[in-house]
Amino acid sequence: MKWPEIKFEESENTFELLHQWTQIVGKVRLKLSPRKNHSWHVTLYPNSEGLTTGPIPYEPGIFEIKFDFNRHELKIKTSSGRQDKFALAGQTVASFHEQLMEKLDYLGVKVKINNTPNEIPNAIPFPKNTKRVPYNPTAAKNFWKALICIKRTFLEFGENFAGKCSPIHFFWGSFDLAFTRFSGRLAPKFEGVLPNMPQSIMQEAYSHELFSVGFWPGNKDFPEPSFYAYIYPNLPEFRKEKVKPKEAYWNDNLGEFMLPYNVVQKSANGNKTLLEFLNSAYDAGAKVAGWDTEALETKF
Repeated sequence: MKWPEIKFEESENTFELLHQWTQIVGKVRLKLSPRKNHSWHVTLYPNSEGLTTGPIPYEPGIFEIKFDFNRHELKIKTSSGRQDKFALAGQTVASFHEQLMEKLDYLGVKVKINNTPNEIPNAIPFPKNTKRVPYNPTAAKNFWKALICIKRTFLEFGENFAGKCSPIHFFWGSFDLAFTRFSGRLAPKFEGVLPNMPQSIMQEAYSHELFSVGFWPGNKDFPEPSFYAYIYPNLPEFRKEKVKPKEAYWNDNLGEFMLPYNVVQKSANGNKTLLEFLNSAYDAGAKVAGWDTEALETKF
Protein backbone atom coordinates (compact mmCIF):
# COMPACT_ATOMS: atom_id res chain seq x y z
CA MET A 1 0.00 0.00 0.00
CA LYS A 2 1.39 3.40 -0.99
CA TRP A 3 2.03 5.80 1.89
CA PRO A 4 0.08 9.03 1.19
CA GLU A 5 1.64 12.47 1.30
CA ILE A 6 0.50 14.67 4.18
CA LYS A 7 1.06 18.42 3.95
CA PHE A 8 0.20 20.09 7.24
CA GLU A 9 -0.43 23.52 5.73
CA GLU A 10 -3.05 22.01 3.39
CA SER A 11 -4.57 19.82 6.09
CA GLU A 12 -4.55 22.08 9.17
CA ASN A 13 -8.20 23.18 8.94
CA THR A 14 -9.38 19.63 8.36
CA PHE A 15 -7.29 18.36 11.30
CA GLU A 16 -8.83 21.08 13.46
CA LEU A 17 -12.33 19.89 12.58
CA LEU A 18 -11.51 16.20 12.91
CA HIS A 19 -9.89 16.75 16.30
CA GLN A 20 -13.12 18.22 17.66
CA TRP A 21 -15.48 15.88 15.78
CA THR A 22 -13.65 12.77 16.97
CA GLN A 23 -13.86 14.13 20.51
CA ILE A 24 -17.65 14.41 20.26
CA VAL A 25 -17.95 10.86 18.94
CA GLY A 26 -15.38 9.59 21.45
CA LYS A 27 -17.25 11.16 24.35
CA VAL A 28 -20.37 9.23 23.34
CA ARG A 29 -18.36 6.02 23.62
CA LEU A 30 -16.87 7.22 26.90
CA LYS A 31 -20.30 7.90 28.38
CA LEU A 32 -21.88 4.57 27.46
CA SER A 33 -19.01 2.05 27.57
CA PRO A 34 -17.88 0.05 30.63
CA ARG A 35 -14.58 1.36 31.99
CA LYS A 36 -11.33 -0.25 30.96
CA ASN A 37 -7.80 0.34 32.26
CA HIS A 38 -5.79 3.22 30.76
CA SER A 39 -8.97 4.67 29.17
CA TRP A 40 -8.96 1.99 26.49
CA HIS A 41 -12.77 2.07 26.53
CA VAL A 42 -12.93 5.53 24.92
CA THR A 43 -10.69 5.27 21.86
CA LEU A 44 -11.41 5.00 18.13
CA TYR A 45 -9.94 2.52 15.64
CA PRO A 46 -8.85 2.81 12.00
CA ASN A 47 -10.85 0.45 9.82
CA SER A 48 -11.62 -0.21 6.15
CA GLU A 49 -13.75 2.95 5.86
CA GLY A 50 -12.17 5.44 8.23
CA LEU A 51 -12.42 5.58 12.02
CA THR A 52 -14.87 3.64 14.15
CA THR A 53 -15.94 3.47 17.79
CA GLY A 54 -16.41 -0.27 17.57
CA PRO A 55 -19.49 -1.67 19.36
CA ILE A 56 -21.00 0.56 22.07
CA PRO A 57 -23.66 -0.87 24.42
CA TYR A 58 -27.05 0.77 24.80
CA GLU A 59 -30.33 -0.52 26.20
CA PRO A 60 -31.61 -2.49 23.14
CA GLY A 61 -28.20 -3.90 22.19
CA ILE A 62 -25.14 -2.27 20.60
CA PHE A 63 -24.50 0.50 18.11
CA GLU A 64 -21.47 1.83 16.22
CA ILE A 65 -20.43 5.25 14.94
CA LYS A 66 -18.08 5.43 11.95
CA PHE A 67 -16.31 8.17 10.05
CA ASP A 68 -16.39 7.11 6.39
CA PHE A 69 -13.54 8.92 4.63
CA ASN A 70 -14.38 7.39 1.25
CA ARG A 71 -17.85 8.94 1.15
CA HIS A 72 -17.10 11.61 3.77
CA GLU A 73 -20.04 10.78 5.96
CA LEU A 74 -20.67 9.99 9.60
CA LYS A 75 -22.60 6.73 9.91
CA ILE A 76 -24.50 5.28 12.85
CA LYS A 77 -25.72 1.67 12.83
CA THR A 78 -27.57 -0.21 15.55
CA SER A 79 -27.99 -3.94 16.22
CA SER A 80 -31.74 -3.42 15.84
CA GLY A 81 -31.20 -2.72 12.14
CA ARG A 82 -31.80 1.02 12.31
CA GLN A 83 -29.22 3.38 10.90
CA ASP A 84 -28.62 6.98 9.87
CA LYS A 85 -25.88 9.21 8.49
CA PHE A 86 -24.96 12.76 7.55
CA ALA A 87 -22.35 14.46 5.38
CA LEU A 88 -19.13 15.80 6.91
CA ALA A 89 -18.62 18.60 4.39
CA GLY A 90 -20.00 21.96 5.46
CA GLN A 91 -20.25 21.08 9.15
CA THR A 92 -19.02 23.30 11.94
CA VAL A 93 -18.19 21.79 15.32
CA ALA A 94 -21.57 23.00 16.62
CA SER A 95 -23.60 21.65 13.69
CA PHE A 96 -21.77 18.30 13.82
CA HIS A 97 -22.59 18.04 17.53
CA GLU A 98 -26.22 18.98 16.93
CA GLN A 99 -26.70 16.52 14.08
CA LEU A 100 -25.04 13.63 15.91
CA MET A 101 -27.14 14.14 19.04
CA GLU A 102 -30.33 14.40 16.97
CA LYS A 103 -29.52 11.22 15.02
CA LEU A 104 -28.67 9.28 18.17
CA ASP A 105 -31.92 10.36 19.82
CA TYR A 106 -33.86 9.36 16.70
CA LEU A 107 -32.20 5.91 16.78
CA GLY A 108 -33.07 5.44 20.44
CA VAL A 109 -29.62 6.12 21.89
CA LYS A 110 -30.06 8.32 24.96
CA VAL A 111 -26.81 10.04 25.92
CA LYS A 112 -25.52 13.36 27.22
CA ILE A 113 -21.82 14.17 26.99
CA ASN A 114 -19.45 16.66 28.57
CA ASN A 115 -19.31 19.41 25.95
CA THR A 116 -15.87 20.76 26.88
CA PRO A 117 -13.08 19.54 24.53
CA ASN A 118 -10.16 17.77 26.22
CA GLU A 119 -6.46 18.60 25.84
CA ILE A 120 -7.23 21.79 23.87
CA PRO A 121 -6.22 25.11 25.47
CA ASN A 122 -8.94 27.78 25.71
CA ALA A 123 -11.46 25.31 24.36
CA ILE A 124 -14.91 26.45 23.20
CA PRO A 125 -17.78 24.12 24.17
CA PHE A 126 -18.92 22.08 21.19
CA PRO A 127 -22.45 23.59 20.86
CA LYS A 128 -20.99 27.12 20.83
CA ASN A 129 -18.20 26.54 18.30
CA THR A 130 -19.83 27.90 15.14
CA LYS A 131 -16.55 28.88 13.47
CA ARG A 132 -16.60 28.13 9.73
CA VAL A 133 -13.59 26.00 8.83
CA PRO A 134 -13.23 24.37 5.39
CA TYR A 135 -13.24 20.57 5.25
CA ASN A 136 -10.77 19.16 2.71
CA PRO A 137 -11.89 15.65 1.65
CA THR A 138 -8.48 14.81 0.17
CA ALA A 139 -6.70 15.77 3.39
CA ALA A 140 -9.10 13.65 5.45
CA LYS A 141 -8.73 10.65 3.12
CA ASN A 142 -4.93 10.88 3.09
CA PHE A 143 -4.89 11.07 6.89
CA TRP A 144 -7.00 7.91 7.10
CA LYS A 145 -4.84 6.12 4.51
CA ALA A 146 -1.77 7.03 6.57
CA LEU A 147 -3.41 5.57 9.68
CA ILE A 148 -4.03 2.31 7.80
CA CYS A 149 -0.38 2.09 6.68
CA ILE A 150 0.79 2.84 10.20
CA LYS A 151 -1.58 0.34 11.81
CA ARG A 152 -0.26 -2.40 9.51
CA THR A 153 3.29 -1.63 10.64
CA PHE A 154 2.30 -1.39 14.31
CA LEU A 155 0.67 -4.82 14.03
CA GLU A 156 3.93 -6.26 12.74
CA PHE A 157 5.88 -4.47 15.48
CA GLY A 158 3.66 -5.99 18.15
CA GLU A 159 3.63 -9.60 16.99
CA ASN A 160 6.39 -10.99 19.25
CA PHE A 161 5.57 -9.11 22.46
CA ALA A 162 4.22 -11.42 25.17
CA GLY A 163 3.59 -8.82 27.87
CA LYS A 164 0.63 -6.55 28.41
CA CYS A 165 0.08 -4.17 25.52
CA SER A 166 -2.62 -1.82 24.32
CA PRO A 167 -4.80 -2.10 21.24
CA ILE A 168 -3.65 0.00 18.29
CA HIS A 169 -6.03 2.85 18.86
CA PHE A 170 -6.74 6.50 18.13
CA PHE A 171 -6.87 8.83 21.13
CA TRP A 172 -9.23 11.69 20.29
CA GLY A 173 -7.98 13.89 23.15
CA SER A 174 -4.39 14.04 21.91
CA PHE A 175 -5.43 13.25 18.30
CA ASP A 176 -2.89 10.50 17.71
CA LEU A 177 -2.66 6.83 16.84
CA ALA A 178 -0.85 4.96 19.61
CA PHE A 179 0.44 1.55 20.65
CA THR A 180 1.87 0.88 24.11
CA ARG A 181 3.87 -1.92 25.73
CA PHE A 182 4.14 -2.44 29.49
CA SER A 183 6.87 -4.00 31.61
CA GLY A 184 4.41 -5.19 34.26
CA ARG A 185 5.97 -3.04 37.01
CA LEU A 186 4.35 -0.12 38.81
CA ALA A 187 5.55 3.38 37.86
CA PRO A 188 6.04 6.55 39.92
CA LYS A 189 2.92 8.69 40.35
CA PHE A 190 2.30 10.86 37.29
CA GLU A 191 2.39 14.57 38.15
CA GLY A 192 1.91 16.16 34.70
CA VAL A 193 -1.01 18.44 33.81
CA LEU A 194 -2.94 18.65 30.52
CA PRO A 195 -5.64 21.20 29.54
CA ASN A 196 -9.16 20.11 30.52
CA MET A 197 -8.00 16.67 31.59
CA PRO A 198 -8.50 15.33 35.14
CA GLN A 199 -5.14 14.43 36.65
CA SER A 200 -6.63 11.25 38.09
CA ILE A 201 -7.22 9.97 34.55
CA MET A 202 -3.61 10.64 33.60
CA GLN A 203 -2.31 9.01 36.79
CA GLU A 204 -4.23 5.83 36.04
CA ALA A 205 -3.03 5.88 32.42
CA TYR A 206 0.60 6.08 33.59
CA SER A 207 0.24 3.79 36.59
CA HIS A 208 2.70 1.22 35.17
CA GLU A 209 6.02 1.42 33.35
CA LEU A 210 5.50 1.72 29.63
CA PHE A 211 7.01 2.22 26.22
CA SER A 212 4.71 4.00 23.77
CA VAL A 213 4.89 4.78 20.06
CA GLY A 214 2.50 6.67 17.87
CA PHE A 215 1.74 9.03 15.03
CA TRP A 216 0.66 12.63 15.51
CA PRO A 217 -0.26 14.91 12.57
CA GLY A 218 1.02 18.02 14.39
CA ASN A 219 -0.50 21.36 15.33
CA LYS A 220 0.15 25.09 14.85
CA ASP A 221 3.07 25.04 17.28
CA PHE A 222 4.57 21.90 15.73
CA PRO A 223 3.41 21.76 12.10
CA GLU A 224 5.18 18.55 11.11
CA PRO A 225 3.37 15.19 11.08
CA SER A 226 5.64 12.84 13.03
CA PHE A 227 6.08 9.50 14.68
CA TYR A 228 7.10 9.46 18.33
CA ALA A 229 8.51 7.06 20.92
CA TYR A 230 8.79 7.59 24.67
CA ILE A 231 9.09 5.74 27.94
CA TYR A 232 7.53 6.36 31.33
CA PRO A 233 9.13 7.10 33.66
CA ASN A 234 11.22 9.26 31.32
CA LEU A 235 14.76 8.38 32.36
CA PRO A 236 17.49 10.90 31.37
CA GLU A 237 19.63 8.11 29.89
CA PHE A 238 17.00 7.47 27.22
CA ARG A 239 17.70 10.65 25.27
CA LYS A 240 21.38 9.70 24.98
CA GLU A 241 20.58 6.50 23.10
CA LYS A 242 21.03 6.09 19.34
CA VAL A 243 17.74 5.57 17.57
CA LYS A 244 17.44 4.73 13.87
CA PRO A 245 17.05 5.80 11.11
CA LYS A 246 19.50 8.70 11.07
CA GLU A 247 16.64 11.23 10.68
CA ALA A 248 15.24 10.30 14.13
CA TYR A 249 15.96 12.86 16.83
CA TRP A 250 15.28 13.69 20.47
CA ASN A 251 12.78 16.50 21.14
CA ASP A 252 13.51 18.21 24.45
CA ASN A 253 10.16 20.02 24.62
CA LEU A 254 8.11 16.86 24.14
CA GLY A 255 10.52 14.51 25.92
CA GLU A 256 10.51 11.83 23.22
CA PHE A 257 12.22 10.58 20.11
CA MET A 258 10.61 11.72 16.88
CA LEU A 259 10.77 10.77 13.23
CA PRO A 260 9.15 13.02 10.58
CA TYR A 261 6.35 11.28 8.70
CA ASN A 262 7.75 12.40 5.34
CA VAL A 263 10.94 10.39 5.99
CA VAL A 264 8.83 7.24 6.06
CA GLN A 265 6.52 8.35 3.25
CA LYS A 266 9.40 9.14 0.88
CA SER A 267 11.53 6.11 1.70
CA ALA A 268 11.79 3.15 -0.68
CA ASN A 269 10.08 0.93 1.91
CA GLY A 270 7.98 2.87 4.42
CA ASN A 271 7.13 -0.19 6.49
CA LYS A 272 10.80 -1.13 6.87
CA THR A 273 11.84 2.43 7.75
CA LEU A 274 9.14 2.79 10.41
CA LEU A 275 9.92 -0.65 11.87
CA GLU A 276 13.56 0.39 12.20
CA PHE A 277 12.46 3.39 14.26
CA LEU A 278 10.04 1.39 16.41
CA ASN A 279 12.43 -1.46 17.15
CA SER A 280 15.49 0.68 17.84
CA ALA A 281 13.51 3.02 20.11
CA TYR A 282 12.06 0.06 22.02
CA ASP A 283 15.48 -1.58 22.40
CA ALA A 284 16.88 1.71 23.74
CA GLY A 285 14.00 2.32 26.13
CA ALA A 286 13.87 -1.23 27.44
CA LYS A 287 17.64 -1.20 28.01
CA VAL A 288 17.77 2.01 30.08
CA ALA A 289 14.63 1.02 32.02
CA GLY A 290 15.97 -2.44 32.79
CA TRP A 291 13.09 -4.43 31.30
CA ASP A 292 13.37 -8.21 31.16
CA THR A 293 13.01 -8.26 27.37
CA GLU A 294 13.58 -12.00 27.09
CA ALA A 295 10.64 -12.74 29.38
CA LEU A 296 8.49 -10.24 27.46
CA GLU A 297 8.97 -11.88 24.08
CA THR A 298 7.32 -14.85 22.39
CA LYS A 299 9.15 -16.89 19.79
CA PHE A 300 6.85 -18.37 17.15
